[in-house]
Amino acid sequence: MNVLFEGIRILHPAEGIDGRFFLWLKDGYIEALSPEPIAAEPQTHRIDGRTLLAVPGLFDMHVHFREPGQEYKEDIASGTAAAANGGFTGVCCMPNTEPALDHPALVHFVRTAPHPAPVDVFCCAALTRGRLGKELAPLLELHAAGAVLFSDDGTWLADAELLRRAFLLLNAVNGLVAQHCQEPSLTRGFAVNAGAVALRLGLKGYPAVAEEIAIARDLLLALECDARYHVQHISTRGAVALIREAKRRGVRVSCEVTPHHLVLTEEAVGEYDTNAKVNPPLRTRADVEALREALAEGIIDCIATDHAPHALHEKLQEFDAAPFGIIGLETAVGVLFTHLIHPGILSLERFVEALALAPRRLLGIPLPEIRPGAGANLTILAPDEEWRVEPERFCSKARNTPFAGWELRGKPRWVVNRGCLWECTL
Repeated sequence: MNVLFEGIRILHPAEGIDGRFFLWLKDGYIEALSPEPIAAEPQTHRIDGRTLLAVPGLFDMHVHFREPGQEYKEDIASGTAAAANGGFTGVCCMPNTEPALDHPALVHFVRTAPHPAPVDVFCCAALTRGRLGKELAPLLELHAAGAVLFSDDGTWLADAELLRRAFLLLNAVNGLVAQHCQEPSLTRGFAVNAGAVALRLGLKGYPAVAEEIAIARDLLLALECDARYHVQHISTRGAVALIREAKRRGVRVSCEVTPHHLVLTEEAVGEYDTNAKVNPPLRTRADVEALREALAEGIIDCIATDHAPHALHEKLQEFDAAPFGIIGLETAVGVLFTHLIHPGILSLERFVEALALAPRRLLGIPLPEIRPGAGANLTILAPDEEWRVEPERFCSKARNTPFAGWELRGKPRWVVNRGCLWECTL
Protein backbone atom coordinates (compact mmCIF):
# COMPACT_ATOMS: atom_id res chain seq x y z
CA MET A 1 0.00 0.00 0.00
CA ASN A 2 1.54 3.25 -1.18
CA VAL A 3 -1.19 5.77 -1.99
CA LEU A 4 -1.46 9.54 -1.82
CA PHE A 5 -4.93 11.10 -1.65
CA GLU A 6 -4.56 14.67 -2.89
CA GLY A 7 -6.87 17.34 -1.46
CA ILE A 8 -9.16 14.92 0.34
CA ARG A 9 -11.50 16.17 3.05
CA ILE A 10 -10.74 14.49 6.39
CA LEU A 11 -13.30 14.54 9.20
CA HIS A 12 -12.52 13.16 12.67
CA PRO A 13 -14.68 14.91 15.30
CA ALA A 14 -12.87 13.33 18.26
CA GLU A 15 -9.57 14.81 17.09
CA GLY A 16 -10.99 18.14 15.94
CA ILE A 17 -10.02 17.51 12.32
CA ASP A 18 -12.14 18.87 9.48
CA GLY A 19 -10.33 20.14 6.43
CA ARG A 20 -8.64 19.28 3.15
CA PHE A 21 -5.33 17.47 3.27
CA PHE A 22 -2.79 15.52 1.32
CA LEU A 23 -2.95 12.06 2.89
CA TRP A 24 -0.10 9.63 2.20
CA LEU A 25 -0.69 6.01 3.19
CA LYS A 26 2.24 3.60 3.06
CA ASP A 27 2.76 0.05 4.35
CA GLY A 28 -0.35 0.21 6.51
CA TYR A 29 0.49 3.51 8.20
CA ILE A 30 -0.22 7.20 7.70
CA GLU A 31 3.13 8.24 6.28
CA ALA A 32 2.32 11.93 6.07
CA LEU A 33 -0.59 14.32 6.48
CA SER A 34 -0.42 17.93 5.37
CA PRO A 35 -2.62 20.73 4.06
CA GLU A 36 0.16 21.37 1.53
CA PRO A 37 1.31 19.08 -1.31
CA ILE A 38 3.56 16.21 -0.22
CA ALA A 39 6.73 15.16 -2.02
CA ALA A 40 5.87 11.46 -2.04
CA GLU A 41 7.99 8.75 -3.64
CA PRO A 42 7.77 8.48 -7.47
CA GLN A 43 6.12 5.04 -7.27
CA THR A 44 3.33 6.35 -5.04
CA HIS A 45 -0.15 5.97 -6.58
CA ARG A 46 -1.87 9.34 -6.58
CA ILE A 47 -5.65 9.72 -6.26
CA ASP A 48 -7.54 12.99 -6.74
CA GLY A 49 -9.37 13.39 -3.43
CA ARG A 50 -11.34 16.53 -4.12
CA THR A 51 -14.66 14.65 -4.32
CA LEU A 52 -13.81 12.27 -1.47
CA LEU A 53 -14.20 12.23 2.30
CA ALA A 54 -11.98 10.27 4.71
CA VAL A 55 -13.34 9.37 8.16
CA PRO A 56 -12.29 6.95 10.90
CA GLY A 57 -13.11 3.42 9.82
CA LEU A 58 -16.83 2.70 10.24
CA PHE A 59 -17.80 0.12 12.87
CA ASP A 60 -21.00 -1.96 13.03
CA MET A 61 -21.67 -3.28 16.53
CA HIS A 62 -24.56 -5.57 15.51
CA VAL A 63 -24.06 -8.10 12.72
CA HIS A 64 -25.02 -11.74 12.18
CA PHE A 65 -22.41 -13.75 10.28
CA ARG A 66 -24.13 -17.12 11.03
CA GLU A 67 -20.88 -19.00 11.67
CA PRO A 68 -20.79 -21.50 13.28
CA GLY A 69 -23.81 -23.51 12.21
CA GLN A 70 -25.57 -21.69 9.38
CA GLU A 71 -22.79 -20.94 6.93
CA TYR A 72 -25.15 -21.39 3.98
CA LYS A 73 -26.67 -18.00 4.93
CA GLU A 74 -23.36 -16.20 5.62
CA ASP A 75 -19.98 -17.01 7.07
CA ILE A 76 -17.21 -14.90 8.57
CA ALA A 77 -15.33 -14.67 5.26
CA SER A 78 -18.36 -13.50 3.24
CA GLY A 79 -19.65 -11.34 6.09
CA THR A 80 -16.38 -9.45 6.50
CA ALA A 81 -16.17 -9.02 2.71
CA ALA A 82 -19.67 -7.51 2.80
CA ALA A 83 -18.59 -5.26 5.67
CA ALA A 84 -15.55 -3.99 3.79
CA ASN A 85 -17.59 -3.52 0.62
CA GLY A 86 -20.01 -1.39 2.63
CA GLY A 87 -17.25 0.78 4.12
CA PHE A 88 -16.78 -0.90 7.51
CA THR A 89 -13.42 -1.73 9.09
CA GLY A 90 -14.83 -3.34 12.24
CA VAL A 91 -17.83 -5.41 13.31
CA CYS A 92 -19.22 -7.13 16.39
CA CYS A 93 -20.81 -10.54 15.72
CA MET A 94 -23.96 -11.57 17.56
CA PRO A 95 -24.19 -14.88 19.49
CA ASN A 96 -27.32 -16.43 17.94
CA THR A 97 -25.27 -19.01 16.07
CA GLU A 98 -25.62 -22.79 16.28
CA PRO A 99 -24.30 -23.48 18.85
CA ALA A 100 -24.73 -20.15 20.61
CA LEU A 101 -21.56 -18.28 21.54
CA ASP A 102 -21.72 -19.25 25.21
CA HIS A 103 -18.27 -20.84 25.61
CA PRO A 104 -14.82 -19.18 25.57
CA ALA A 105 -13.64 -21.51 22.80
CA LEU A 106 -16.45 -20.35 20.52
CA VAL A 107 -15.64 -16.69 21.20
CA HIS A 108 -12.01 -17.41 20.35
CA PHE A 109 -13.09 -19.19 17.14
CA VAL A 110 -15.11 -16.22 15.89
CA ARG A 111 -12.46 -13.67 16.83
CA THR A 112 -9.64 -15.53 15.09
CA ALA A 113 -11.38 -17.09 12.07
CA PRO A 114 -9.31 -16.32 8.95
CA HIS A 115 -10.80 -13.91 6.44
CA PRO A 116 -9.30 -11.89 3.58
CA ALA A 117 -11.12 -8.59 4.15
CA PRO A 118 -9.43 -5.83 6.21
CA VAL A 119 -12.12 -5.93 8.90
CA ASP A 120 -11.57 -6.34 12.64
CA VAL A 121 -13.94 -8.94 14.10
CA PHE A 122 -15.17 -8.66 17.68
CA CYS A 123 -17.61 -10.87 19.48
CA CYS A 124 -20.79 -10.51 21.52
CA ALA A 125 -21.19 -13.50 23.84
CA ALA A 126 -24.44 -15.02 25.05
CA LEU A 127 -25.83 -13.90 28.40
CA THR A 128 -27.28 -17.32 29.19
CA ARG A 129 -26.31 -20.85 28.23
CA GLY A 130 -27.74 -21.68 24.85
CA ARG A 131 -29.52 -18.30 24.91
CA LEU A 132 -32.32 -20.14 26.71
CA GLY A 133 -32.74 -17.64 29.54
CA LYS A 134 -32.44 -20.30 32.26
CA GLU A 135 -28.83 -20.16 33.49
CA LEU A 136 -26.14 -17.52 33.12
CA ALA A 137 -23.31 -18.27 30.73
CA PRO A 138 -19.76 -18.05 32.23
CA LEU A 139 -19.69 -14.30 31.73
CA LEU A 140 -16.32 -13.50 33.28
CA GLU A 141 -14.63 -16.33 31.38
CA LEU A 142 -16.23 -15.10 28.17
CA HIS A 143 -14.95 -11.62 28.92
CA ALA A 144 -11.47 -12.99 29.48
CA ALA A 145 -11.72 -14.77 26.12
CA GLY A 146 -12.31 -11.42 24.41
CA ALA A 147 -16.06 -10.88 24.37
CA VAL A 148 -16.79 -7.13 24.28
CA LEU A 149 -20.58 -7.34 24.68
CA PHE A 150 -23.10 -9.72 26.26
CA SER A 151 -26.59 -10.43 24.95
CA ASP A 152 -29.07 -13.20 24.21
CA ASP A 153 -29.66 -11.29 20.98
CA GLY A 154 -33.01 -12.07 19.44
CA THR A 155 -34.42 -13.11 22.81
CA TRP A 156 -35.20 -10.78 25.72
CA LEU A 157 -33.91 -12.09 29.05
CA ALA A 158 -37.22 -11.96 30.89
CA ASP A 159 -35.93 -13.43 34.17
CA ALA A 160 -35.29 -10.29 36.22
CA GLU A 161 -33.16 -12.07 38.81
CA LEU A 162 -30.88 -13.53 36.14
CA LEU A 163 -30.47 -10.11 34.53
CA ARG A 164 -29.72 -8.55 37.93
CA ARG A 165 -27.03 -11.14 38.56
CA ALA A 166 -25.57 -10.58 35.10
CA PHE A 167 -25.41 -6.84 35.74
CA LEU A 168 -23.64 -7.33 39.07
CA LEU A 169 -21.15 -9.86 37.70
CA LEU A 170 -20.23 -7.72 34.72
CA ASN A 171 -19.90 -4.57 36.82
CA ALA A 172 -16.60 -6.06 38.02
CA VAL A 173 -15.15 -5.76 34.49
CA ASN A 174 -17.20 -2.76 33.31
CA GLY A 175 -19.01 -5.11 30.94
CA LEU A 176 -21.90 -4.05 28.74
CA VAL A 177 -25.20 -5.95 28.62
CA ALA A 178 -27.35 -5.55 25.50
CA GLN A 179 -30.97 -6.58 25.16
CA HIS A 180 -33.34 -7.22 22.28
CA CYS A 181 -36.33 -5.72 24.05
CA GLN A 182 -39.49 -7.65 23.20
CA GLU A 183 -42.04 -8.71 25.82
CA PRO A 184 -42.92 -12.22 24.55
CA SER A 185 -46.53 -12.64 25.64
CA LEU A 186 -47.58 -9.55 23.64
CA THR A 187 -45.72 -10.54 20.49
CA ARG A 188 -46.23 -14.29 20.15
CA GLY A 189 -46.78 -15.16 16.47
CA PHE A 190 -46.38 -11.59 15.21
CA ALA A 191 -45.38 -10.75 11.65
CA VAL A 192 -45.54 -6.94 11.35
CA ASN A 193 -46.19 -3.82 13.41
CA ALA A 194 -49.59 -3.69 15.07
CA GLY A 195 -51.50 -1.15 13.04
CA ALA A 196 -53.17 -0.43 9.73
CA VAL A 197 -50.90 -2.65 7.64
CA ALA A 198 -51.39 -5.64 9.94
CA LEU A 199 -55.16 -5.17 9.70
CA ARG A 200 -55.09 -4.80 5.91
CA LEU A 201 -52.94 -7.90 5.38
CA GLY A 202 -54.55 -10.02 8.08
CA LEU A 203 -51.29 -10.49 9.98
CA LYS A 204 -50.58 -10.62 13.73
CA GLY A 205 -49.16 -7.33 14.95
CA TYR A 206 -46.35 -6.43 17.38
CA PRO A 207 -47.52 -3.45 19.48
CA ALA A 208 -45.01 -0.74 20.32
CA VAL A 209 -45.76 -1.13 24.02
CA ALA A 210 -44.19 -4.63 23.97
CA GLU A 211 -40.81 -3.07 23.20
CA GLU A 212 -41.33 -0.30 25.72
CA ILE A 213 -42.37 -2.56 28.62
CA ALA A 214 -39.16 -4.55 28.22
CA ILE A 215 -37.00 -1.42 28.07
CA ALA A 216 -38.71 0.09 31.14
CA ARG A 217 -38.12 -3.04 33.24
CA ASP A 218 -34.48 -3.24 32.20
CA LEU A 219 -33.85 0.44 32.89
CA LEU A 220 -35.12 0.05 36.45
CA LEU A 221 -32.78 -2.90 37.02
CA ALA A 222 -29.84 -1.11 35.44
CA LEU A 223 -30.43 1.88 37.72
CA GLU A 224 -30.69 -0.37 40.78
CA CYS A 225 -27.42 -2.15 39.89
CA ASP A 226 -25.62 0.94 38.54
CA ALA A 227 -24.92 -1.21 35.48
CA ARG A 228 -24.02 -0.46 31.87
CA TYR A 229 -26.99 -1.33 29.68
CA HIS A 230 -27.50 -1.11 25.90
CA VAL A 231 -30.81 -1.30 24.03
CA GLN A 232 -30.54 -2.91 20.63
CA HIS A 233 -32.29 -1.60 17.50
CA ILE A 234 -34.91 0.63 19.13
CA SER A 235 -37.90 1.27 16.89
CA THR A 236 -40.58 3.32 18.68
CA ARG A 237 -41.07 6.89 19.84
CA GLY A 238 -41.99 5.52 23.26
CA ALA A 239 -38.61 3.81 23.47
CA VAL A 240 -36.94 7.13 22.66
CA ALA A 241 -38.86 8.84 25.48
CA LEU A 242 -37.88 6.16 28.00
CA ILE A 243 -34.20 6.35 27.11
CA ARG A 244 -34.16 10.14 27.08
CA GLU A 245 -35.63 10.21 30.59
CA ALA A 246 -33.31 7.47 31.83
CA LYS A 247 -30.26 9.36 30.62
CA ARG A 248 -31.55 12.48 32.35
CA ARG A 249 -31.78 10.47 35.58
CA GLY A 250 -28.22 9.20 35.26
CA VAL A 251 -28.87 5.61 34.14
CA ARG A 252 -25.84 4.26 32.29
CA VAL A 253 -27.85 3.43 29.20
CA SER A 254 -26.99 3.53 25.51
CA CYS A 255 -28.90 2.46 22.43
CA GLU A 256 -28.67 1.88 18.70
CA VAL A 257 -30.93 2.29 15.68
CA THR A 258 -30.80 0.65 12.26
CA PRO A 259 -30.80 2.43 8.89
CA HIS A 260 -34.01 0.63 7.92
CA HIS A 261 -35.84 1.89 11.00
CA LEU A 262 -34.66 5.41 10.14
CA VAL A 263 -35.93 5.27 6.55
CA LEU A 264 -38.73 2.72 6.12
CA THR A 265 -42.21 2.49 7.63
CA GLU A 266 -44.60 -0.43 7.94
CA GLU A 267 -45.87 0.45 4.47
CA ALA A 268 -42.67 -1.06 3.00
CA VAL A 269 -44.20 -4.49 3.55
CA GLY A 270 -46.51 -3.65 0.65
CA GLU A 271 -48.19 -6.81 -0.53
CA TYR A 272 -46.39 -9.31 1.70
CA ASP A 273 -42.78 -8.41 0.79
CA THR A 274 -40.75 -10.68 3.08
CA ASN A 275 -37.62 -8.59 2.45
CA ALA A 276 -39.24 -5.95 4.67
CA LYS A 277 -40.03 -8.47 7.43
CA VAL A 278 -37.77 -7.62 10.36
CA ASN A 279 -37.73 -7.81 14.15
CA PRO A 280 -38.51 -5.32 15.61
CA PRO A 281 -40.92 -4.55 12.78
CA LEU A 282 -40.91 -1.42 10.70
CA ARG A 283 -43.10 1.09 12.49
CA THR A 284 -45.05 4.27 11.68
CA ARG A 285 -43.95 7.59 10.20
CA ALA A 286 -44.23 9.17 13.67
CA ASP A 287 -41.81 6.56 15.03
CA VAL A 288 -39.36 7.21 12.18
CA GLU A 289 -39.44 10.95 12.84
CA ALA A 290 -38.84 10.41 16.58
CA LEU A 291 -35.88 8.12 15.87
CA ARG A 292 -34.33 10.62 13.46
CA GLU A 293 -34.70 13.45 15.95
CA ALA A 294 -33.21 11.37 18.78
CA LEU A 295 -30.25 10.33 16.64
CA ALA A 296 -29.49 13.91 15.63
CA GLU A 297 -29.84 14.98 19.27
CA GLY A 298 -27.53 12.25 20.56
CA ILE A 299 -30.13 10.40 22.63
CA ILE A 300 -29.56 7.47 20.26
CA ASP A 301 -25.85 6.77 20.56
CA CYS A 302 -25.07 4.81 17.43
CA ILE A 303 -26.25 3.29 14.18
CA ALA A 304 -25.98 -0.48 13.69
CA THR A 305 -27.21 -2.43 10.68
CA ASP A 306 -28.45 -5.62 12.41
CA HIS A 307 -27.18 -7.31 9.23
CA ALA A 308 -29.31 -10.49 9.16
CA PRO A 309 -28.69 -12.67 6.09
CA HIS A 310 -31.02 -15.45 5.00
CA ALA A 311 -31.01 -17.81 2.04
CA LEU A 312 -33.29 -17.01 -0.90
CA HIS A 313 -35.49 -20.07 -0.37
CA GLU A 314 -36.14 -19.01 3.23
CA LYS A 315 -37.43 -15.59 2.28
CA LEU A 316 -39.44 -17.03 -0.62
CA GLN A 317 -42.08 -18.41 1.70
CA GLU A 318 -45.48 -17.13 2.75
CA PHE A 319 -45.10 -14.08 4.94
CA ASP A 320 -45.88 -15.76 8.29
CA ALA A 321 -43.34 -18.54 7.64
CA ALA A 322 -40.45 -16.40 6.34
CA PRO A 323 -37.68 -15.51 8.81
CA PHE A 324 -37.14 -12.01 10.12
CA GLY A 325 -34.16 -10.04 8.91
CA ILE A 326 -32.67 -7.51 6.51
CA ILE A 327 -29.07 -7.35 5.30
CA GLY A 328 -27.61 -3.90 5.74
CA LEU A 329 -23.83 -3.73 5.56
CA GLU A 330 -23.63 -2.84 1.87
CA THR A 331 -26.49 -0.34 1.77
CA ALA A 332 -26.05 1.55 5.06
CA VAL A 333 -23.81 4.35 3.80
CA GLY A 334 -25.87 5.04 0.69
CA VAL A 335 -29.20 4.94 2.50
CA LEU A 336 -27.99 7.24 5.30
CA PHE A 337 -26.38 9.77 2.97
CA THR A 338 -29.36 9.88 0.64
CA HIS A 339 -32.13 10.08 3.20
CA LEU A 340 -30.54 11.74 6.25
CA ILE A 341 -27.29 13.55 5.46
CA HIS A 342 -28.02 15.19 2.10
CA PRO A 343 -31.48 16.40 3.26
CA GLY A 344 -29.83 17.99 6.32
CA ILE A 345 -31.50 15.73 8.91
CA LEU A 346 -28.20 14.35 10.20
CA SER A 347 -24.86 16.15 10.20
CA LEU A 348 -21.70 14.51 8.93
CA GLU A 349 -20.24 14.89 12.41
CA ARG A 350 -23.11 12.92 13.97
CA PHE A 351 -22.80 10.31 11.22
CA VAL A 352 -19.13 9.75 12.07
CA GLU A 353 -19.84 9.74 15.78
CA ALA A 354 -22.72 7.27 15.46
CA LEU A 355 -21.16 4.90 12.94
CA ALA A 356 -17.45 4.99 13.81
CA LEU A 357 -16.69 6.45 17.24
CA ALA A 358 -19.58 5.71 19.62
CA PRO A 359 -19.68 1.94 18.93
CA ARG A 360 -15.99 1.61 19.72
CA ARG A 361 -16.32 3.71 22.87
CA LEU A 362 -19.21 1.57 24.09
CA LEU A 363 -17.27 -1.65 23.47
CA GLY A 364 -13.97 -0.40 24.90
CA ILE A 365 -12.17 -0.51 21.54
CA PRO A 366 -9.51 2.15 20.82
CA LEU A 367 -10.55 4.83 18.34
CA PRO A 368 -8.70 5.07 15.02
CA GLU A 369 -6.23 7.94 14.92
CA ILE A 370 -5.58 10.14 11.93
CA ARG A 371 -2.03 11.42 12.37
CA PRO A 372 1.40 10.69 10.89
CA GLY A 373 2.74 7.39 12.22
CA ALA A 374 -0.63 5.96 13.18
CA GLY A 375 -1.91 2.71 11.74
CA ALA A 376 -4.32 3.55 8.95
CA ASN A 377 -7.94 2.66 9.83
CA LEU A 378 -10.08 4.72 7.47
CA THR A 379 -13.20 4.72 5.36
CA ILE A 380 -12.97 6.72 2.14
CA LEU A 381 -16.39 7.91 0.96
CA ALA A 382 -17.70 9.53 -2.20
CA PRO A 383 -20.54 11.63 -0.73
CA ASP A 384 -22.02 12.75 -4.04
CA GLU A 385 -21.55 9.66 -6.20
CA GLU A 386 -24.86 8.25 -7.45
CA TRP A 387 -25.46 4.52 -7.70
CA ARG A 388 -28.19 1.93 -7.92
CA VAL A 389 -28.60 -0.88 -5.38
CA GLU A 390 -27.96 -4.10 -7.28
CA PRO A 391 -27.90 -7.00 -4.79
CA GLU A 392 -26.14 -9.25 -7.30
CA ARG A 393 -23.06 -7.03 -6.77
CA PHE A 394 -23.03 -7.65 -3.02
CA CYS A 395 -20.23 -9.61 -1.36
CA SER A 396 -22.72 -11.06 1.13
CA LYS A 397 -24.14 -14.48 0.34
CA ALA A 398 -27.60 -13.08 0.99
CA ARG A 399 -29.87 -10.81 -1.06
CA ASN A 400 -32.68 -10.08 1.42
CA THR A 401 -32.81 -6.30 1.16
CA PRO A 402 -35.85 -4.01 0.74
CA PHE A 403 -33.56 -1.47 -0.96
CA ALA A 404 -33.03 -3.38 -4.21
CA GLY A 405 -33.34 -1.00 -7.16
CA TRP A 406 -33.12 2.16 -5.03
CA GLU A 407 -31.19 5.10 -6.50
CA LEU A 408 -28.79 6.42 -3.87
CA ARG A 409 -26.33 9.31 -3.58
CA GLY A 410 -23.22 8.66 -1.52
CA LYS A 411 -21.17 5.47 -1.36
CA PRO A 412 -18.02 3.94 0.13
CA ARG A 413 -15.02 3.84 -2.24
CA TRP A 414 -12.22 2.30 -0.18
CA VAL A 415 -11.53 0.99 3.30
CA VAL A 416 -8.05 1.03 4.79
CA ASN A 417 -7.15 -1.28 7.66
CA ARG A 418 -4.77 -4.06 8.63
CA GLY A 419 -2.23 -2.86 6.07
CA CYS A 420 -4.67 -3.19 3.17
CA LEU A 421 -6.42 -0.76 0.82
CA TRP A 422 -9.71 -2.45 -0.19
CA GLU A 423 -11.72 -1.04 -3.09
CA CYS A 424 -15.50 -1.16 -2.66
CA THR A 425 -17.31 -2.54 -5.71
CA LEU A 426 -20.97 -1.60 -5.24
